[in-house]
Amino acid sequence: MSHLRPALVLLALFTLLFGLAYPLAITGVAQVAFPSQANGSLIERDGHVIGSALIGQSFTRPEYFWPRPSAAGDGYNASASSGSNLGPTSRALVERVEGDVTRLRETGVEGPIPADLATASGSGLDPHISPAAARVQIARVAAARAMTAAELESLVAQSTEGPFLGFLGEAGVNVLHLNLALDQHRPVSR
Repeated sequence: MSHLRPALVLLALFTLLFGLAYPLAITGVAQVAFPSQANGSLIERDGHVIGSALIGQSFTRPEYFWPRPSAAGDGYNASASSGSNLGPTSRALVERVEGDVTRLRETGVEGPIPADLATASGSGLDPHISPAAARVQIARVAAARAMTAAELESLVAQSTEGPFLGFLGEAGVNVLHLNLALDQHRPVSR
């Protein structure tokens, strides 16, 4: 019994300290130092939130660059974040990849298709594609928007983010940022 009271006091103390005070302090520091990131890196257009720079979105119209496929439920459902858990011998995975490749070929993509246009990321929510994946879509987007390939090459180059700290990871293109830049450069009639 003499050991129970100190244990309960320490439990209450550590719960308050590490379960309440520490998270609130870190949240407060994040709100001051990195307000955009702490609030989800939300992107607004015309006063409305249209997405997050951290979560992919489903673009399917020909006048937009398409993201990598998502394994996260219906589209890019952030509450269903996960990979498909389908292995290389899975017939369902092979059929899905073949379907994505067929869809890309039907839109005019020729030559090698970058892997990230036919395979989902581990989370199913990756907002980035490789610069190669953006470039193979230029012909389709150019035709749909009546733009030149050179204009789109320039937008892709401007939207390409280098590796983190210059050497960690690969270069990538945030599809939402690229499509917003595209809409700003040449709005699409709806």
